[in-house]
Amino acid sequence: MSYRGWQSWARRFRQEWSTAEEGGSDAAPDRTGGVSRRLFWMALFMGLLLAGSVGWGLLLLNREAVRLSHPATGNLVGEGVQTFRHAWVVLSDAERFPDGATGRMVALPDEWAINHPRHAGGIWYRFQLDGVAARDAAGESLRAIYIERACSNVEVHLNGQVLYRGGRMTDPYARHCYRSHVVALPSGLLKARGNVLDLKVVGYPLEQVAARQRAGGLASVRIGALADIRDLSDEQEFWTSTLAGVLGGILAVMGLFALGLAWIRRLDYLMYFGLLTTGWSLATARFWLTELPAPNATVEVMIAMMFAPLVGCAVQFILCYAGARAQPMISAVWMWRVRAWLWAQCALLPLTLLWLGFDRIFAGVSLWYPIFAVEICAGIGYFLWAAGKRRRPEFWLMSVIMGVVVAVLGIELSYQAGWIKLWGVHVTHFVMPVLYAAVAIRLMQVYAKALQAAQGAKAKLEQRVKEVTAEMERNFNQIAELRAEQVAEKERKRIASDLHDDLGAKLLTIVHTSNNDRISTLAREALEEMRLSVRGLTGRPMVLSDALADWRAEVVSRLRQAGIECEWRNPNDIIEEPLSSRTYVQTTRILREAVSNVIKHSGASHVIVSAEVHLDLHDFVLVIQDNGKGIELALDDRTDRGHGMTSMKHRAKQLSGQCLVESGPGFGTVIRLTLPLEVATMQHPGPTLARMVDHVRSQ
Repeated sequence: MSYRGWQSWARRFRQEWSTAEEGGSDAAPDRTGGVSRRLFWMALFMGLLLAGSVGWGLLLLNREAVRLSHPATGNLVGEGVQTFRHAWVVLSDAERFPDGATGRMVALPDEWAINHPRHAGGIWYRFQLDGVAARDAAGESLRAIYIERACSNVEVHLNGQVLYRGGRMTDPYARHCYRSHVVALPSGLLKARGNVLDLKVVGYPLEQVAARQRAGGLASVRIGALADIRDLSDEQEFWTSTLAGVLGGILAVMGLFALGLAWIRRLDYLMYFGLLTTGWSLATARFWLTELPAPNATVEVMIAMMFAPLVGCAVQFILCYAGARAQPMISAVWMWRVRAWLWAQCALLPLTLLWLGFDRIFAGVSLWYPIFAVEICAGIGYFLWAAGKRRRPEFWLMSVIMGVVVAVLGIELSYQAGWIKLWGVHVTHFVMPVLYAAVAIRLMQVYAKALQAAQGAKAKLEQRVKEVTAEMERNFNQIAELRAEQVAEKERKRIASDLHDDLGAKLLTIVHTSNNDRISTLAREALEEMRLSVRGLTGRPMVLSDALADWRAEVVSRLRQAGIECEWRNPNDIIEEPLSSRTYVQTTRILREAVSNVIKHSGASHVIVSAEVHLDLHDFVLVIQDNGKGIELALDDRTDRGHGMTSMKHRAKQLSGQCLVESGPGFGTVIRLTLPLEVATMQHPGPTLARMVDHVRSQ
């Protein structure tokens, strides 16, 4: 039933999410708003459930690691590595174990904050090593003891002789809270019976440190073969400090890389992430800085002061990455207040510690730990709200990461409050760097995609610029050509006007006033030729049917005046296709030249002129056939230059047409003239200059 209920709830959540993604239209705004609210509460519930599950899982994982590193064996019972479960404890700063002092039996691990509250200085622990010498005499390997954790430092005595000292045993003590200790037991100091092992642990009470991890205490103590003890120590050292140190170094490199990118690209969220990861890597340096000459209170206050800027950078990163600055979903006044508070707390935290005093450091930071946790959780909630509302693709990935962060914060707060025990492996040391690495990988993914998109947009922009530049060049060239054409057209019209008004008037005067028929005829011919030239200069097109009618009238009239019978064959249909003025003028001159040749040289009595129009081929054909004596051909297969055939062919070629002549002595002459209609040019005239200028401006 639980499984079916979960499946039903998950199916409903997916439906709500799909509805929210598709319901962004204006069709049902109320329904979409309801879906968004339900989606938000469902996502919040899932986030809390995930955080709780992850936190419980991490806690179980940590306890399992601690259990595996603490074999359930008694004092020196059985083979292999054996664990001391109890020790005789005496509170004393003496250089030797005080034999006459009052003590008591304490179970290990011994946490001073519980068993010896407010004690500062040294505590002696005594263990009885019965039977160790007999084992060594039997030829077994060298024995050693393994101290998992002694905070802050430890000194080892065997039968009254000093074997090992972890560092400075006077205040300020050497800080070895994150290190284990391996001490070999020399065979020469071991007795057959009554061996005594004394450990002097020095440390600070919980009230004088900023975190419970650095309060005084002694974890488990084990004894076994030196090789086994070293393996156990190496494994414990790897999980407690080495792994955290390696991850800290990786985070430092990633943080510097993020800061470099933030400096180059001016990205705020990368800057805050770089500061966060770099600050965390600096915080892990305490694992190696064990012999600090500064007083304990100064060191603890400095460590506590790092929390405020780290939390500030974390919250600022979450807000900037959520798009709070680019597209704020809350008022700018509130965003300014949040940022002002985040940086103000960097000064308020040390002031709080100074006000409470160095004997109450833990109480001071305990006030700030929940505040920091609330700030981070609020930033996470804002990010999930913004990402869910904008349906960003990393919503679910960041939800998992944020859920783990909340779980780790819950474990850390519970540990600092003393609600749970975390001896040995501490999840915060390696879980948080792994989360930072996961976020860094996601940020690099986002940056790489953004860079790729920017490069693609740049390439498209460059291509578009090239296309627009080429288009502008073409437009300017067309404008220049149109401008030149307009100037030429204007000049042609001026010349045509001058010819018509001046020369035409004078020729017309000669035609009407001359008494000489020869002069009058020449003037009339010159006037007709001038009118034809003026028509060509003005550039006005005409309909093909009208042009054929003009040619027919002129050809028939001239031939009849010469006494030659003419038969003109026109198409039956009326041809409305336009004919350019240039084609009309040149065709007229070709026809005049052909008629002149017939009248002057052919000796013909009958001429047939046929006109054919091919609309599919966009051309027309004029065929002039006479029954004269024909034309004599030269040896080079070209017609006689004196008959004007060369001029006719040249004019036809200028019009992209052709003029073919078929003739022979006694067989008459056939002239076939084929010319284009230029329909496309006439039906789609080019754009005017003003239209071209407007087009360029629009580009």
